[in-house]
Amino acid sequence: MASTSTPLTLPVLPLDGEVVLPGMVVPLDLNDPDVRAAVEAAQAAARSEPGKPRVLLVPRIDGTYAGTGVLGTVEQVGRLADGDPGALIRGRGRVRIGAGTTGPGAALWVEGTRIDETAPEPLPGHVAELVKEYKALATAWLRKRGAWQVVDRVQAIDDVSALADNSGYSPFLTTDQKIELLETADPVARLKLATQQLRDHLAEQDVAETIAKDVQEGVDKQQREFLLRRQLEAVRKELRELNGEKDGEESDDYRARVEAADLPENVREAALKEVDKLERSSDQSPEGSWIRTWLDTVLELPWNERTEDAYDIQGAKAILDAEHAGLEDVKERITEYLAVRKRRSERGLGVVGGRRGGAVLALVGPPGVGKTSLGESVAHAMGRKFVRVALGGVRDEAEIRGHRRTYVGALPGRIVRAVKEAGSMNPVVLLDEIDKVGSDFRGDPAAALLEVLDPAQNHTFRDHYLEVELDLSDVVFLATANVLEAIPEALLDRMELVRLDGYTEDEKVVIARDHLLPRQLERAGLDKDEVTLDESALRKLAGEYTREAGVRTLERSIARLLRKVAAQHELGERKLPFTVTDEELRGLIGRPHHVPESAQDPAERRTAVPGVATGLAVTGAGGDVLFVEASLADPETGAAGLTLTGQLGDVMKESAQIALSFLRSHGAELELPVGDLKDRGAHIHFPAGAVPKDGPSAGVTMTTALASLLSGRLVRTDVAMTGEVSLTGRVLPIGGVKQKLLAAHRAGVTTVIIPKRNEPDLDDVPAEVLDKLEVHAVTDVRQVLELALSPATNGATAEVPVAA
Repeated sequence: MASTSTPLTLPVLPLDGEVVLPGMVVPLDLNDPDVRAAVEAAQAAARSEPGKPRVLLVPRIDGTYAGTGVLGTVEQVGRLADGDPGALIRGRGRVRIGAGTTGPGAALWVEGTRIDETAPEPLPGHVAELVKEYKALATAWLRKRGAWQVVDRVQAIDDVSALADNSGYSPFLTTDQKIELLETADPVARLKLATQQLRDHLAEQDVAETIAKDVQEGVDKQQREFLLRRQLEAVRKELRELNGEKDGEESDDYRARVEAADLPENVREAALKEVDKLERSSDQSPEGSWIRTWLDTVLELPWNERTEDAYDIQGAKAILDAEHAGLEDVKERITEYLAVRKRRSERGLGVVGGRRGGAVLALVGPPGVGKTSLGESVAHAMGRKFVRVALGGVRDEAEIRGHRRTYVGALPGRIVRAVKEAGSMNPVVLLDEIDKVGSDFRGDPAAALLEVLDPAQNHTFRDHYLEVELDLSDVVFLATANVLEAIPEALLDRMELVRLDGYTEDEKVVIARDHLLPRQLERAGLDKDEVTLDESALRKLAGEYTREAGVRTLERSIARLLRKVAAQHELGERKLPFTVTDEELRGLIGRPHHVPESAQDPAERRTAVPGVATGLAVTGAGGDVLFVEASLADPETGAAGLTLTGQLGDVMKESAQIALSFLRSHGAELELPVGDLKDRGAHIHFPAGAVPKDGPSAGVTMTTALASLLSGRLVRTDVAMTGEVSLTGRVLPIGGVKQKLLAAHRAGVTTVIIPKRNEPDLDDVPAEVLDKLEVHAVTDVRQVLELALSPATNGATAEVPVAA
């Protein structure tokens, strides 16, 4: 341990922001009054004492003196290198500062005690190792700085205290670190502290050198790359001149195009990587053409282009009403969507959670009801671009997601091409005939559409060709389909379903008058004043010449009618202007094709014999009437059992078995000769045998036909029915009530029987149709028989027909 010795009285030489350790020799400027006062006081005291003038070098930080100073001797007084007066002072040893005292001169005098800094002899092993480590670290640092002449001096120092104080010359030490060294009296502890400080500095220096090296390498690489690119441009320019090409025809302008384009950051980075590949590839490499095609596709996409939505809600509703009659559900949904978009925009909620307010609607209905043309009207009402994507017959998943770029002739998918064609990121995209999508060994396109039509995922849609994220969350997707059951359930779950169940006769007349007739007049080369169609003619065309849910056949009939009139006029057989009435239709386009059952002669009606009932069904073309015929085989020639014909599905066959079982078990209470069902085979036939039929909704119709057959009572001509029947005679609910009632109305039926639990579905049926129909909601098949069967003549049972 260090020990103390004889007290000293010394003038104080304050050092502002500097620290001098023992063994150091420092020049000080005598122009500083504190330095001059201390040196003059020391010189005055030295005149009466032998030896050199002595001062106490004390660090002063922010006006506060340290508790330990260094005894210094004034070696020489003279001129510094810049010509100013100065003194050269050498540090001799540490002094612990005591109380202040008086002395000659203007300096501050204090009493101090010399601190003994002698290290133990001989040096312990760990101290020797510490000395060796410090010298190695100091040598490494000095060599990095090129101070070779100092290395030998440091290696020659053997005293532990002097070696530790030698670090006072280190320029990287802070004032606080030097004060810590000054106040550490134990030489071994001081050497440990100096070693640690030097080790930390070398570690920081290594990190700084590594960073500087990396930065320099990056700068050198950029400079080298720049030089090589300029050389490559010069070579390519020479090659173009040799080939007779003009500047700018080659791919070297892609980098400028990418940097000038307003691309999202991730797309920009991907495009620049491809430009780097293009510039490194040779002109003969096929990869160059692939990269150019990809870059052209990326640059042509409207990444930041959006059309402003027309938030005139009243105007949008007026456009929809003007372009389409009926279809109130769709119009209301689009109006609601626009209203919500407007409110979100007003409140600054255009983007929520990275997603915008797109929409996905599925328009399901029979052909010809205006699903496709409705998409254009929606785009028109919203002020957006419109793109139609035909999906009918698509079987390759790559048609939706795009091909991988490794394939020859790879292209982006139809969704990306639709956005590119629209020229904006928020078009109205019509996915036409989504129920006609198929699947084979090339994948399932319907599964690829799951991400496209999912509002929670399509803001990061990734096409296989582009391989960059494309935001589809602002696109309005309208999917059209004829058959709901053909759409995969997972895909249907991602869309909002809107049903278009067909038009009433009144709506068809309005559509024909306001839309179809003007269009066909123009196509026939006729003016609207030259040929007019009376409303009675339009109504007869809709009711008797066409029987469909939509209006395509009606439009073809109008076109045929106008062509006939135009041809007769050109042949000189008819003068214009001409008004077409319902009486003149037969002479122009022939007889009606669909005469209502109620308008036929009673003897010619299908229900003129027992065993025939009128049912209602839903087909891909909308609702339709369905006749059921039943007969019993001769007991001597026909085998017992049930025969079904008419291309029936399994569900419909089971419904026939249920109807037969119900009549066998409950025939007695219904006063039916059920014995005939045990001994004679029953045959149920559905006409139009070339058309496949299935479903449970014909159960009550088959039961009624069999009951009519057994009782001999005719089924009323004006009655049509639908409903599933159970073994106990309960009438269970079915689907498609609106389409079936529209079909009954078109067929001239006036009374319809439906299940009681389907009564709420009547809210969807147009009021003008309900006004012309007498709808009975029943719960039991006995009620159906009571309503549908005509009373028995004179209380007698008619003879049961026998199958030939």
